[in-house]
Amino acid sequence: MLNFTHIHQHKRLFSLALPMILSNITVPLLGLVDTAVIGHLPHSYYLGATAVGAMMITAISWLCGFLRMSTTGLAAQALGGENSEQNLLILLRGLAVAVAIGLIFIIGQQLYINASLVLSGASEQVQYYARQYSEIRIWGLPASLANLVILGWLLGNHKAKVVMWLLIATNVINLLLDLLFVVGFNWQVAGVAYASLVAEYFAVISGLIAIFYSHKSLVKRLKNETFVVLKKIITRSELASYFKLNRDILIRTLCLEITFIFITFQGARLGDNIVAANAILLNFLLLISFGLDGIANAAEAMVGKAKGENNQYKLQITVKVALIWTAIFAFIYSLFFLILGEQIIAIMSSITEVVDFAERYLVWIIVLPLIACWCFLFDGIYIGLMQANIMRNSMVIATFAVFFPTWFILQGFGNHGLWAAFSLFMLARGITLAWHYYRYVNTAQTLVSVVPEINSG
Repeated sequence: MLNFTHIHQHKRLFSLALPMILSNITVPLLGLVDTAVIGHLPHSYYLGATAVGAMMITAISWLCGFLRMSTTGLAAQALGGENSEQNLLILLRGLAVAVAIGLIFIIGQQLYINASLVLSGASEQVQYYARQYSEIRIWGLPASLANLVILGWLLGNHKAKVVMWLLIATNVINLLLDLLFVVGFNWQVAGVAYASLVAEYFAVISGLIAIFYSHKSLVKRLKNETFVVLKKIITRSELASYFKLNRDILIRTLCLEITFIFITFQGARLGDNIVAANAILLNFLLLISFGLDGIANAAEAMVGKAKGENNQYKLQITVKVALIWTAIFAFIYSLFFLILGEQIIAIMSSITEVVDFAERYLVWIIVLPLIACWCFLFDGIYIGLMQANIMRNSMVIATFAVFFPTWFILQGFGNHGLWAAFSLFMLARGITLAWHYYRYVNTAQTLVSVVPEINSG
């Protein structure tokens, strides 16, 4: 039974989650538009090249996902503890690290791109256009990584609506430029890359402006105490603590990256049509994950705030409420792709072979929401708790004890074996994280003697 307090938590979570769901799905929807635009060019290697090139760039952004995750968790806890100075330092330190990493990859871009293309094992045509794509997109990395920090900080401060409008505006710009550059100017793969590049710098400028206008007091403090603030950002002990925290998130994300890169590159080895079909299905997967991440993002902000307030009861109710909504949205996604999956694939590409392969493997997209939704939510919970070591351990187990052994055993089934391994990988993440969370709850209950009342915040 839900009492009034629980209903309040439902409303609070949904008020944060709905803007995040609406904004998050604009990212994979943009990917679907990219795929549809490129998928109607005459050869499948255009779509395959976009998939490989995009993976080479997004691999870096996903690997640096710790910038968003740690920023959200730390900012939420600073908000709960009412520590505005620490909140500001979290934002600025994250931005400094993001820009530095982006510049490092720009300087070493040829080494990175050459090595990635060799590992891809793709055909000559796919490699040619993938290089063209990645050599354009890599110049947007400083902005792309800075955006992770900005979005994470705004979410940690419960500014979900600001995040929503930023992402929607950015992706609409990207979409319009896609159509202009590819359809209007006939720039093909390069057009998609230039559209993303412009959108990334639009996003970072818009994000900084949004922070300036919504947090004028913090910006004023930065202006008045610039030297003191900068000194705190680059303090060796603070940077060491920051990277120690993010080390576990980095390892966790690296394992996730390995699986996605392996799927893309292994698909490329199976042929241009397979990698193109997988590109469509991976966009479906991103649509699922970004939508379910809306619930997880809301949960991590609320869990982080409850942790900062040292309110264990509020934390546990938040998780229970989030579990209910995660299950509901997972079921909706499965039903959606069961009913409309084939029609959407037909829109994505006019190449018969690509469409046939995508339809053949669509069953995995239908079952994945129900299998994978739990790992998305518990990732959010542990980000809020700032227990990155648990996320790391879960991901290492799922990658090296489940994904690769399963693929090795089932590789004779080709692409079906690849998707089966990935499905079990996602299931293993959810099981291990859920198991540890309930151990955490049982331990925490022995330490709580008084159940605090949930406040309206």
